[in-house]
Amino acid sequence: MTDETSDARVEIDLDAFRHNVRTLSELVRPAATMLAIKADAYGHGMLPLAAVALEAGATSLAVLEVPAALALRHAGITAPVFAWLHGEHTDFGAAIDADVDLGISARWQLDAVLAAGRETPARLHLKIDTGLHRNGASREDWPALVAAAVEAQRLGRIVIVGLWSHLADASPEDDAAALDAFRLAVEVARGLGAEPELLHLAASSAGIRMPQARLDVVRFGIAAYGISPFDDRSGRDLGLRPVMSVRARVVAVHDGLATIGVGSGHGIHPPAIGAAEVLVGRQRRRITALDVDALSIDVEGMQVGAGDEVIVFGPGDDGEPTAEEWSRWAGTIGDEIVARVRRLPRVYL
Repeated sequence: MTDETSDARVEIDLDAFRHNVRTLSELVRPAATMLAIKADAYGHGMLPLAAVALEAGATSLAVLEVPAALALRHAGITAPVFAWLHGEHTDFGAAIDADVDLGISARWQLDAVLAAGRETPARLHLKIDTGLHRNGASREDWPALVAAAVEAQRLGRIVIVGLWSHLADASPEDDAAALDAFRLAVEVARGLGAEPELLHLAASSAGIRMPQARLDVVRFGIAAYGISPFDDRSGRDLGLRPVMSVRARVVAVHDGLATIGVGSGHGIHPPAIGAAEVLVGRQRRRITALDVDALSIDVEGMQVGAGDEVIVFGPGDDGEPTAEEWSRWAGTIGDEIVARVRRLPRVYL
């Protein structure tokens, strides 16, 4: 079954995205907004959304890896771009040449930047681990990393643009402790001679609920796509609008079951099957089976035929499920529902 016969597509509502970026930017002002477009903008399309984010109030962009940052530069994006996930084969030289800001978590990364041998100073943001344990220098390694960076800056090799970290968002108490740990790390860095332009710690969750963590920049991610970072509040509750919809058409009906041409190979989350519903003819109907390229829907008692539209998830305006509902059915987070979607053409509205 092909995507063409099922007429399946992903619709991206650019007006909703603009609204979300503006809303979040206004919320945290005077802190600036760095818009995370990692994972191909959580499945929404990195390049189309990058320009819209900047138009709507973001002042910089964040991706995970250097190749994505270089793709933004090649597409003509001139705003600051931040990349922080590096491996032993990361092309730091190309990043420096493209004026990409680099998150640096360890001494080996700093050494690799210096070994790239560029005359242009590299723009670095030094990261301290404040409890998430994803990356970042430990409290024990932090002074040595900062001291080496300060010396490299003295020699004109780098510029210490920022100091930063990630919050675990485990609980308000944990995040308050992490903020205290970050402030202590900043004091240590300044005592060693670092004079950063920017401090940044908060992402979507803390950016919304923790004003004291906003500092100079907030790195908004999934909230900008209309999905709440909280379990007890929806994106709608926060004044945000879902950006992604997944639509398809019925390709066959047999014995009370309708087949549509999207499946696990398109990113439909298998753990949700059995609980998940879709909208067919303004009615929610349960998904009964899923394979790689198709899913089956119980349409017993309905007048449904080939070509009828099905909304897998969307903003909820017509009663269809939202990505947040799918995340509850699948026992995961909304980020994963939208970022998994693939192999479907995107239509930008």
